[in-house]
Amino acid sequence: MPDASDSHRDIHWPSGFSPAQAHSFCQAEAVVHAPPATAFALLADVPGWPGWVPGITEARPGPLARTYEVLFHGQRFEVFVGEQVTPRRLGWSGVGAGVQVYQAWLLTAVGGGTHAVVANVVRGPAAKSLAVLFPEWEQHLNTLWLARLKRLSESAPDGGDGSMRAVGGSHC
Repeated sequence: MPDASDSHRDIHWPSGFSPAQAHSFCQAEAVVHAPPATAFALLADVPGWPGWVPGITEARPGPLARTYEVLFHGQRFEVFVGEQVTPRRLGWSGVGAGVQVYQAWLLTAVGGGTHAVVANVVRGPAAKSLAVLFPEWEQHLNTLWLARLKRLSESAPDGGDGSMRAVGGSHC
């Protein structure tokens, strides 16, 4: 597992959720050929996640502002959108099924589109078990999130040219 020095310097980790405190940490990045606002709109639309996020079959508003109930691979999670700086940063935490997760997104305008960085910190007994049984699980999920975000952003009316170019790849 990469250590805290592998974390992107612009990610603001909430208390208790730094890579150094994680049972699992993963980060991936790619260039999306669309404006940051296009990618951000997809990420910030939590009720729309079931239409494109791998493993999510349900997402509905929770009892409090910026909270959601999300069904991920049959497990219910309570999700809270914490950091939201349109169209640059988005961070959310989730709790459920023996897992606590914080996922941060950084979206930076670059020539030809957006440099997207996604990083996850996962804690809890389920995270420890998954790390043993399927060590690549988090990298796989990050890659799927990025690929689908890229495809949807680039096919949006204000999206880019659809060409693929990876930057930096991923590491977990």
